[in-house]
Amino acid sequence: MFNALIMEQNEEGLASASIKEIGEEQLPEGNVTVAVEYSTVNYKDGLCLSAKGGGLVRNYPHVPGIDFAGTVESSDDDRYKPGDKVVLTGWRVGEMHWGGYAQKARVNADWLVPLPEGLSPQQAMAVGTAGFTSMLAVMALEDHGLKPGNGPVLVTGAAGGVGSVATAILANLGYEVAGVTGRPDTEDYLKSLGATQIVPREELNETTKRPLEKETWAGCVDAVGGDMLARVLGQMQYGASVSAVGLAGGAGLPATVIPFLLRGVNLLGIDSVMQPYDNRLRAWERIAKDLPMDKLEAMIRPAVLSDLPQLGADILKGQVQGRVVVDVNA
Repeated sequence: MFNALIMEQNEEGLASASIKEIGEEQLPEGNVTVAVEYSTVNYKDGLCLSAKGGGLVRNYPHVPGIDFAGTVESSDDDRYKPGDKVVLTGWRVGEMHWGGYAQKARVNADWLVPLPEGLSPQQAMAVGTAGFTSMLAVMALEDHGLKPGNGPVLVTGAAGGVGSVATAILANLGYEVAGVTGRPDTEDYLKSLGATQIVPREELNETTKRPLEKETWAGCVDAVGGDMLARVLGQMQYGASVSAVGLAGGAGLPATVIPFLLRGVNLLGIDSVMQPYDNRLRAWERIAKDLPMDKLEAMIRPAVLSDLPQLGADILKGQVQGRVVVDVNA
């Protein structure tokens, strides 16, 4: 028997979470069983922990947790053997399939990635989907020509999970990083991660009728979308790219095609859920190499299973700074 955070529906169709002991026979189908060590909290986790499952959870009872890291306990797949350290992000785990908010998980081997050398399960969950997405976003910008010295790189939603890791990675790689935040109390935190410029959110939240403004940013990791993304597109340097990773500011894009046509700006969509294995491996290896571990440690907020319902509500309100690391065995 082991502990799991179980979401169950009441007669009114509203879900709530409680910690229960369950057995391995209750785990879903899969060919690898993992002894989970750590998980984390992402925006999607907040949705899955909500009373209506955020439209992501289809069946109850359910174990949320879209990320986890741990040790293989048993495997019917030749790629993994007992004792191997592994990490999982995406593949609708924690949404359609039981996830990492439990001491054990059973999944498809295709969804796992070997934990890179030098990265602990705890550090991997300080990275999680948010940090993995950040690395994919930085890699996409580099693949489209971004180099240190091109000019400042903008990170929107910089104090959040994606933004924090993106800021630390970019600064470590030698980029000048401008962090956008609506919370003045996070300025020191962002500077500690390597941001050299703080941009108040209200400066970019206001829409403008001008399709083009001064060429300012050599690249951008955007976690906000909406009006802010539309505004940023008009401020990009010629041929520069924006990696779009989130929609905290809305799913709409009230923009024109002028930045694409007159400045050759690239809007790059970043998906972390169905990312092919080879690029996943590349991203995790880059994380182990290019994300400074001292900066990662500074982002960590420790938690246990019983903290998750409140943390889920907090992250939906934008009240979680940095990266939550959940010790599922504490």
